[in-house]
Formats: sequence, structure tokens, C-alpha cells
Amino acid sequence: MFVQTEVTPNPNSLKFLPGKKVSNSGPYEITNKDNIQNELVRNILSVNGVEGIFLGQDFISVNKNDKIKWEDIKHIIISLINDFYADGTEFVIDENLKEESSDLNEIEKKIVKILEQKIRPAVARDGGDIKFKEFKDGVVKVQLQGSCSGCPSSTMTLKQGVQNLLCHYLPEVKEVVAI
Repeated sequence: MFVQTEVTPNPNSLKFLPGKKVSNSGPYEITNKDNIQNELVRNILSVNGVEGIFLGQDFISVNKNDKIKWEDIKHIIISLINDFYADGTEFVIDENLKEESSDLNEIEKKIVKILEQKIRPAVARDGGDIKFKEFKDGVVKVQLQGSCSGCPSSTMTLKQGVQNLLCHYLPEVKEVVAI
């Protein structure tokens, strides 16, 4: 197996592409190895300098702190991913982790639909995800995950991309903020 890597707009995040399915249950972010039983996730989070992992459908984004260089840990992470899949494992996560959003009002459903169809695919290409959290008094609150979390360009993406798009389609939306 050959694990490829892609740089992301966030210099402290790298996207690992194992060429296999990663998450069979939607996007998932993990920042604490004590909260998960998955061997690969626990091992990657144990690597010195790694602060978080984001699992997409076919990629793993790893976030590190400023003190560690990618050349010092990248080969370790690739080795862990190779070992994990070498055992015949089909995917990293296969649990129903989806958050239910059945109690949303009409405008919130429209916001979620736009985020899912127009924004999430672009954010996933950069190794991250965006989740709707709340809409109140014209303000949409979202959570940025994976490579987008802590990315220097995420504020610009949020304002020029997400906010402009939502305001264009939904006049009720006045602002988008990350929480």
C-alpha cells in the first residue's frame, strides 16, 4: 500500500490518503486519545507533537503543533497507517456517529443543505469539515474541524466564502462566525 500526502492551507495540518475508505460514518474529529478505542487513532495521537486527527471519507488529516516539523513525524504516521490497513481492516471508523438534526426549523435546514452541498466538498478537499451549530438573530455559528481548525486562512474562507454564499442564497443570514 502507498499512502500519499497532500499539503493543506494550514501549515500545521497534513492530509494522508491511504487509497482506501477511512470513515464509513461521515466526518469525525478526535483530539483526545482517551476518548476513543480505535488503535490507529490512539497511535497517531500518541506521536509527539500531534494534536488532533480528522477522519474524512477517504483521508486522514493530522494536526500538529508548531514545535514539531513534518519531516520528523510524517514517516511515523505513514507507517502506522500502513500497518493498520495491512491487517486487512477495511476502514478506520465504522460507527454511527452522525448527529441528528431533525429538530431544525426551515431556515436552519436550508443553511445545513447549502453547507452540505456547496461548502463541505470544498472544505474536505483541504482536509477539513464544517458543521452547523446554531442560527440566531441573523448569525450562523459553525464549527471548523480538521485542517480548517486553526488554519491561518480559515477566517478569510469563512467570511469571503461561507458567509457570502449563505447571504446570497438566504437573505435572513447576516453573518457567519466560527465557534
